[in-house]
Amino acid sequence: MFGGLARRLFGSSNERRIKAMRPRVAAINALEPEMAALTDEQLRAKTSEFREQLANGKTLDDLLVPAFAVVREAAKRVLGQRHFDVQLMGGITLHEGRIAEMKTGEGKTLVATLPTYLNALAGKGVHVVTVNDYLAQRDSGWMGRVHGFLGLSVGVIVHGLDDDQRREAYACDVTYATNNELGFDYLRDNMKYDVRAMVQRGHAYAIVDEVDSILVDEARTPLIISGPMEDRSDLYVAVDALIPQLVPEDYEVDEKQRTATLTEAGNEHIERLLEEAGQLKGDNLYDVENVTVVHHVNQALRAHKLFQKDKDYIVRGDEVVIIDEFTGRMMPGRRYSEGLHQALEAKERVKIQPENQTLASITFQNYFRMYYKLSGMTGTALTEAEELLDIYGLEVVEIPTNLPVSRIDDHDEVYRTAGEKEKAIIELIRDCRERQQPILVGTTSIEKSEQLSEALTKAKIPHQVLNARYHEQEAHIVADAGVPGAVTIATNMAGRGTDIQLGGNLEMRIERELSSVEDPEERERRIAEIKADIAAKKEIALKAGGLFVVGTERHESRRIDNQLRGRSGRQGDPGRSHFFLSLQDDLMRIFGSARIDGMLQKLGIQEGEAIVHPWVNKALEKAQKKVEARNFDIRKNLLKYDNVMNDQRKAVFEQRLEFLRADSIAASITEMRHDVIEDIVARHIPENAYPEQWDSEGLEQEVREILNLDLPVVAWAAEEGIADEEIRARLIKAADEAAAERTARFGPDVATQIEKAVLLQTLDHLWREHLATLDHLRQVIGLRGYAQRDPLNEYKSEAFELFQAMLARLREAVTGQLMRIELVQTPPPLADEGMSDMQAVHLDPLTGDNEFALADAPPATASATATGWLPQDVDPNDPTTWDRTPRNAACPCGSGKKYKHCHGRIA
Repeated sequence: MFGGLARRLFGSSNERRIKAMRPRVAAINALEPEMAALTDEQLRAKTSEFREQLANGKTLDDLLVPAFAVVREAAKRVLGQRHFDVQLMGGITLHEGRIAEMKTGEGKTLVATLPTYLNALAGKGVHVVTVNDYLAQRDSGWMGRVHGFLGLSVGVIVHGLDDDQRREAYACDVTYATNNELGFDYLRDNMKYDVRAMVQRGHAYAIVDEVDSILVDEARTPLIISGPMEDRSDLYVAVDALIPQLVPEDYEVDEKQRTATLTEAGNEHIERLLEEAGQLKGDNLYDVENVTVVHHVNQALRAHKLFQKDKDYIVRGDEVVIIDEFTGRMMPGRRYSEGLHQALEAKERVKIQPENQTLASITFQNYFRMYYKLSGMTGTALTEAEELLDIYGLEVVEIPTNLPVSRIDDHDEVYRTAGEKEKAIIELIRDCRERQQPILVGTTSIEKSEQLSEALTKAKIPHQVLNARYHEQEAHIVADAGVPGAVTIATNMAGRGTDIQLGGNLEMRIERELSSVEDPEERERRIAEIKADIAAKKEIALKAGGLFVVGTERHESRRIDNQLRGRSGRQGDPGRSHFFLSLQDDLMRIFGSARIDGMLQKLGIQEGEAIVHPWVNKALEKAQKKVEARNFDIRKNLLKYDNVMNDQRKAVFEQRLEFLRADSIAASITEMRHDVIEDIVARHIPENAYPEQWDSEGLEQEVREILNLDLPVVAWAAEEGIADEEIRARLIKAADEAAAERTARFGPDVATQIEKAVLLQTLDHLWREHLATLDHLRQVIGLRGYAQRDPLNEYKSEAFELFQAMLARLREAVTGQLMRIELVQTPPPLADEGMSDMQAVHLDPLTGDNEFALADAPPATASATATGWLPQDVDPNDPTTWDRTPRNAACPCGSGKKYKHCHGRIA
C-alpha cells in the first residue's frame, strides 16, 4: 500500500531516472544550432579537442553533452538521421552502464553511436556486440560511417578472419563483433605461444545489442574450444540400429526436463540386443568396460525420442545442422557434444564426424563480467530484470517511446485442437489480405511454419516464409513485410535487425533495385519514384489498420512473445496483435491441458469455437513465469559451479600471460625446481624423524628419475649428524649447478626459448586434463546430496585439491623435462603440438546438450604455416632445410617417425 502511495507521489524509480536525464537532453538540444554552424572539418576536429581535454583531466561524463551533440550533427550529415530526445536518453543510459529497453523501431542501432563515440575517445577500444555476422557487418558499415566521419577507426570481427585481420580490427577505436567471436578470441588468445600472436587488447567497454538474447538465452551455453578425439563411427551406427527395436515400455521421456531414460525392462532389453550385436564386453551392461557403450546408448535414445527433424535440427546435404530454438536460425558448424551430434548423424544416415575434447572454456557470464563497463539494449529486458541485475549488476531502464504506442493487444483465443486453430488463423489471414492489411505470423519451429505455409498454399494465399532455410534472404523478406496485403510467416523474430516499415523499407529497395544504376541523375529520379511508391503503400497499410501480428502459439518465454508483438506499432503506427492457441500446443500440453479439455467439454464448447478470457492469459503467463524461473535457477546454478573454475582459469591465464611477456622465466623455473626438491625430500624424510627412519634409497631413486642426477643420497644419509636441511641444500646446489651448466651450453636466448616452450606446453596439457576432470566431477557431485552434504561446497573443496595437485604435477613435469633436455639442433620457435583442427563449442546446461561450432580459426599454438615452415621449403636431400619441417609432419629422413620424435627431437 505504502509502495503504491510513494509511486503516486514521487513516481516509479524508472520515471525518476528518466526525469534526471532531461536536463542533459535539454543541454544537448541547446548546442544543436552551434554544431549545425560548424563545417565538416571543424566538426571532425572536435574529436581531437575532446581527447586533449581528457588528457588534461576531464572525465567522459564532463564531455557527454558536447560529444552527444557532435554525434547527432554527424549523423544528420552522414546518414540523414537525427537522434530523437528519447534516443539521447537511451545513449545516456548506455554510457552509465545500464540496459536501455527501447521498443522495436525506436532506432537502437543509431542510439549506440552516442556512447560508442564518447567512450572511444578514451582510446581503450569499444566493443559493440551483435547476435550474428550479418548485423555486425551491416552496423559497422552503416553506423561506422558516423564514426569514420568524426575521425574514429572502425573494425568488424566476423567468422573466417585470420589472426592479422582480427588484431587489426581489435586495434580500432570501435569494434563490431558477435558475442561468440569475442569469447572464442579470448579463449584462443590464452592458448597462444607468442604474445605478439594475441589479437585482443583488453576489455574496457562493451555495448551488447539484443542484450537479453546474449546475456540470458545464450548464457546457458558455455563457450568451449575443443580438439578432435578418436573416430568411433562404427559404434554409433551399431547402437543406432538397436534403438528402433525398443518398445515404449523400455524407456521414459520427460519433455519438461528434456530427458529420455531406459526403464529396468529397457536395460535388460538393450543388454540382450548389444550382446547379440557383439558390442557388449564382460557379463553385464554396467561392467566398467561398458561405460562408453552405456553412454552412447543413452545419447542414441535421446536423439531418437527427444530431437525432432525440422524442429531441433535439419539435414542439409551430408550434415545435421542445429536450429536455434530462440531465433529459428540454422547454426552451421555448431554441434552438440558428448556423442549426441554423432547419434543424430547416425540416425539420419549422414557422415559421422569424430568427437572432441575440451581445450579451454568460459561462460558468457564470466566473459562479459571481465569488461570494466558493460551496457546493453533490447526491446524486451524487463521480464529478465532480476537476473540481469543479480548476475551482471545491470539495471534495466525503460526508455519512453518517441511517439505513443497505439497497438491493440487482443486476448488469446484458445481452441481444443490444432486443426480448429489453423482454420481460424487462415480465415484471419484471408480477411487481412482482402483488406490490404500486412500480416506477420509467428511460429515456434520450422516444422510448424512449413505446415502453415502448406495450408496457405492450399488456400491459394500468397505468402513469404522466413526461417532457417531462407536465412540468406531474411533481411529482404522482413523489409517487405509491411507492404499492403503482405503475408509473412516467421520462426521467431528476435535479433532480425531489420525494421518492418509500413509501405516497405526504402534502404532495402534502393539496394535491391538500384545496385546496377550508376548514373547519378537516373539514380536520383528512381529514388524519388521509390519514395513516392512507399508513401502511397504506407497510406493503404495505415488505413487497413497497420501491421497485424499473429502468434500461432505461446513460447515458453514471455520475451519471445513480446519480441513478436513489438514488431507492430512502430513509431506510433497503428497495429494489432492476436495469439491463437490450442490444447495440443507444447506449452498447453505440458502444463495440464487434459484438465482444461475436460472443463471445455463440460461447458459444451462446439468445434470451431474458442474460449477468450483474461483468466486464460493470466494462467498462461503463470506457466511461462514458472519456466523462466526454472531456467534462471539452472543458469544461476551453472554460474555457481563455473565461478569455481573461473577463479582457477583466471589464475592460469594470468600466470601464462606473465610467462609469455617475460624476457626470461629463469627465476620461475628455479623456484619450481626448488619446490620439487622440497616435495621430494618431504616425501622420503618425515618431519622430526631419525635418520634410520628415512627412506634414503627411495629418495636417491626419485632424484635420479625426476632430476636426472646420480647423487650418493644413501651415503649422505649415513653421515654422522646430518640433517634433512643439509640433504635438501646439497640437492638444490647439485640441481642448480646442472641447470646452470646446461644454460651455459645452450646460450641464454636458446635456454629461455626452451624453458618457455616446455613450461607452456606442459601447462596447456595439464590444464586440458584438469578441465576434463572437473567436468566429470560435476557430473557426479550431485550424488553427494544423498549423504546430506552440499554438492557445491564439495565441488569447491575437491576442485581446489585437484588444482593444487595439477600445479604440483606441473612443477614436477617441467623440472623433469628441463633437467633432461639436450639440444640435438637449434630448436624451432614454439611449435604446434597437434591441436590445429580446433572447434568452438556451446555446451547447453539446460538440456544437457553440448553445441559444437567449427571455429575455422588459426591453431591454438603458432602454426607451421604462420612461422614459415612450409612443406615445399623442405628438401629431403638437404638436411639443412629440415628445420623448416612442421613438428607433426613425417621426418624428411624417411624413418617414418614424426619430425618432432626424430631429427626435430629436443632430447
